[in-house]
Amino acid sequence: MCVSYGAPLVAVVALKPIAADLGSERSVPALAYSLAWLGTAVGGLVMGRIAERIGVRWTAGFGAVMIALGLWVSTGGAPWQLYLGHGVLMGLLGNAGINAPLYIYVSHWFDRRRGTALALISSGQYVAGTFWPPIFEHAIATAGWQRTMVVFGVGVVAAVVPLALLLRRPPAAAHVAAAAAGSAAGAVLGWRPAFALGLLAAASFCCCVPMAMPQGHLVALCTDLGISPAHGAAMLSLLLGTAFVSRQFWGWVADRVGGLRTVLAGSACQAAALTALALTQDETGLFIVSAAFGFGFSGIIPSYVLAIRDLFPASEAARRVPVVLLCSGSGMAAGAWLAGAIYDHVGFYAPALALGIGFNLINLMLVGTLVLRERQTRLRPLWA
Repeated sequence: MCVSYGAPLVAVVALKPIAADLGSERSVPALAYSLAWLGTAVGGLVMGRIAERIGVRWTAGFGAVMIALGLWVSTGGAPWQLYLGHGVLMGLLGNAGINAPLYIYVSHWFDRRRGTALALISSGQYVAGTFWPPIFEHAIATAGWQRTMVVFGVGVVAAVVPLALLLRRPPAAAHVAAAAAGSAAGAVLGWRPAFALGLLAAASFCCCVPMAMPQGHLVALCTDLGISPAHGAAMLSLLLGTAFVSRQFWGWVADRVGGLRTVLAGSACQAAALTALALTQDETGLFIVSAAFGFGFSGIIPSYVLAIRDLFPASEAARRVPVVLLCSGSGMAAGAWLAGAIYDHVGFYAPALALGIGFNLINLMLVGTLVLRERQTRLRPLWA
């Protein structure tokens, strides 16, 4: 994941050069980045089920090849090629074969420390964000964004395919198959399962809209304020590096207080950091706020997966988890695109950040309702 999730970051670091070379507005590369997230989320609905049937090694290996192909197509020089490469190849067929299947795969290996395990595997995305942006910034400055995409695509295949071949079916596979023959989940938090899942999905969308805005536009925001692209890339690395380190903390918390309460705490921290980002203009302050934002949002997504595994039977993970990941990925796509579109319309990022804060507050209300309902029903399931 730390390799595969580096692919969409080329467009983030090269947002302004891509827009200039294509003669387009910033919303064009921002939309490509958004489509990569949306494609990953939509494709996960199918790839999660396929991985349960044929094994995660084959979907992950296939995904790596599609990511490389998507990066190559994206260098064609037309916006539609950028969209096709990112949305369909890199997202729908590429990272979709890695993201949701690996979440489901790892959740079947652990019972007692599932939150910590999910936090660790999902941290690959933030290792990517820490490690790759400075390298991409240097490569783009010396070789251009097109060559950087092609070379990185080759690296994805060379790294991910051999690693995927090392994966094997989890020991829980037989138990999951047996559980599938049993009855489905009854009431969840006193509601019908579909309604409870819908609230979780809506909450995940609302928290990921603001989550995507700094990740997709931080480098461009820095250059608007007179900060060098290299420092902007370093700031993005700090944000995602902090997310990696703190995600292990959030995993430890989730194992003790549960997935829903961890989502609520992380979302509150994210809202506070996003508000500070909207009010900060100097470089030192932005470095501090970036670290705070990385700390806040890092534990949210794996905690949603943990909440689903707590509330629903293990046999339903392959179809419940991708639904929430679909909505979270759609929120990431919407947030990255909205920030670019609003900037193109008004010429600065403050209105986009204000909209993100609004979505974050809606998320807090939804998750707060779920937490209160959990407390009222005294539901403490532990599905094996």
